[in-house]
Amino acid sequence: MDQASKFPQFYADPDNWVVYGPDANCTLALCPVTAGVYQYRPSIAANVVFLVLFGIAMIIHAAQGLKYRTFTFGSLMVIGCISEILGYGGRILLWQNPFSFNGFLLQINTTQETRITLTWKGMAIVCITFGPVWYTAAIYFTLSKIVIYLGPHYARFPPKFYYWVFIPCDILSLVLQAVGGALSSTSSGGSRTAVDVSIVGLSWQVFTLCVFIALSLEFAWRYTRARDASRRVLPTKFKCFVGFLSLAILLILIRCVYRIDELSDGYSGPLIHDEGLFIGLEGVMVIVAAYCLSIAHPGPVFGWPKNEASGPEDLGVNNARKTESA
Repeated sequence: MDQASKFPQFYADPDNWVVYGPDANCTLALCPVTAGVYQYRPSIAANVVFLVLFGIAMIIHAAQGLKYRTFTFGSLMVIGCISEILGYGGRILLWQNPFSFNGFLLQINTTQETRITLTWKGMAIVCITFGPVWYTAAIYFTLSKIVIYLGPHYARFPPKFYYWVFIPCDILSLVLQAVGGALSSTSSGGSRTAVDVSIVGLSWQVFTLCVFIALSLEFAWRYTRARDASRRVLPTKFKCFVGFLSLAILLILIRCVYRIDELSDGYSGPLIHDEGLFIGLEGVMVIVAAYCLSIAHPGPVFGWPKNEASGPEDLGVNNARKTESA
């Protein structure tokens, strides 16, 4: 049966049907799913798997943060996992009815006078979009740890520089992506301004991440070229830590480049309607990065923080020299 025969009311007078928004009157029984913003019904199996995997990752990062007292790193990772869980929860609800607005209304009170209204569709866009921003913030803290561990005199900048510069940049990226997603959720996916704001936020995240990678490589180059006696022999667990941290950075970078390309044509482009690419280049990239960062957790390498450490409470390196023999 063709679409016109299956949905005769919709094709008889398509202008009378609203596929998304507060006045939406479409349902899966009355309108073809291709009339929706995404033009597909999200996979229930894939989204449940991602939701469960992010839930497990959240528990792992929370346990590691408590065990090693790496509260800043752990909190950022947990918030990122919660954001992903909410986003995939929104996609599961969209599987039930891609056209529903009021049924999946999410209201967030910012102040007593101001109320931001989002739908579950908007939550899926916003939360999944800026979830990795929390992961990159956690990553930015680790470079300060590495500099302290290997020796601040090898770095071009003091340890505090890395988080005082990159964390505000990350916050800006977070705000831009959140605003873009929120505008998209209230415009039925038709706002070019919303798309442009989201692209700016993602592009800024990519730029910040690339600058971070460049500074990290520059520090590694300065360290490896040093010939002084104080340069330590790197233990295996530190090399493992750096390897999985680097992989997580690469995966997040790939994901961000994909999302920029996906949004480049707005919500009418081909990539936004390809769920397979979304699963592979968004879901898989981010969940693997989350687990890489559990292996690349700073606690096992750097130990518990000291009170006299420079920067946030979990930026200290406890008896770092002792790890040489690990």
